[in-house]
Amino acid sequence: MRDTRESRLLLVLLIAIAFALITVDIRGGEDSPVDGARQAAATVFGPIEDGVSTAVDPIGNAVSAIRDSGERHDRLAELEKENAALKADLGSDDRNRSRVRQLDKMLKTAANGQYGIKGAEVVAIGAAQGFSWTVTIDVGSNDGIKRDMTVLNGDGLVGRVTTVGPNTATVLLANDPDFTVGTRMEATDELGFASGQGDRPLRVELLNGKAKVKKGDRLVTFGSQADKPFVPGVPVGVVSRVDPSGGDLTRTVYVTPYVGFTKLDIVGVVVEAPRKDPRDTVLPDKPKPTPTPTVTVTVTPSAQAPVDGQPQEQ
Repeated sequence: MRDTRESRLLLVLLIAIAFALITVDIRGGEDSPVDGARQAAATVFGPIEDGVSTAVDPIGNAVSAIRDSGERHDRLAELEKENAALKADLGSDDRNRSRVRQLDKMLKTAANGQYGIKGAEVVAIGAAQGFSWTVTIDVGSNDGIKRDMTVLNGDGLVGRVTTVGPNTATVLLANDPDFTVGTRMEATDELGFASGQGDRPLRVELLNGKAKVKKGDRLVTFGSQADKPFVPGVPVGVVSRVDPSGGDLTRTVYVTPYVGFTKLDIVGVVVEAPRKDPRDTVLPDKPKPTPTPTVTVTVTPSAQAPVDGQPQEQ
């Protein structure tokens, strides 16, 4: 249709008629004069709409499925979060049980050596002082901690306090290359000096170059004057290797420390030294040797073989 004056007037007329019919329909309600026409239209166009609706339903279902999937995903994420929280709680329980065991073991060590200790927790590793093997503990001068105090745990010697703040302190570990402690051999009482070697065994120089020492021998701290920085009797470690080419003045042995320096948690600072040297009483019990099974073989005499085909007389 060309855009003429007549066509525009016809369009305006049709719009006016449409609005008039809508007004009549709304005012008429259920008795609307156009209700019959609406029903007729529904009869004609209903099947077509139903077909279109059927064609569109799969898309609607897919959208609904995506929405439900999102809800299920959110629920799954919530369940996974709850599961992670439960695992964290279980892990926390395991850690607490481990710490209780560490504390019990340390208290037993302190009781055996008659050490007065202040319990502490390792809260950081390393320090700004340039030491390569140090830890920070959560006790300080406000807790009675002072420089050059012995630090131990349930396994043995951890190190010594080097720097003290109001609420924290730095501990130089026994495996640090700058660390040296006097040692004494179990039973033989041979004296020496142990030095740290990082993640390698401690190096011990025995003062007696002809000292009799073997793999498996154990060492404790000898102690310092006025018990600083070391109190006596703290387990140090076990001889793992003896240098065969020892000098005339000293003899070198290598010692595996009792303490695992990479997994420290609960430690104790010795704030009160024992009244007397505990000697070897703090060392752990030696493992009992496994008995070698004894096999007894019993020989049962057999009947004598016949000679020349004749049985032997009894």
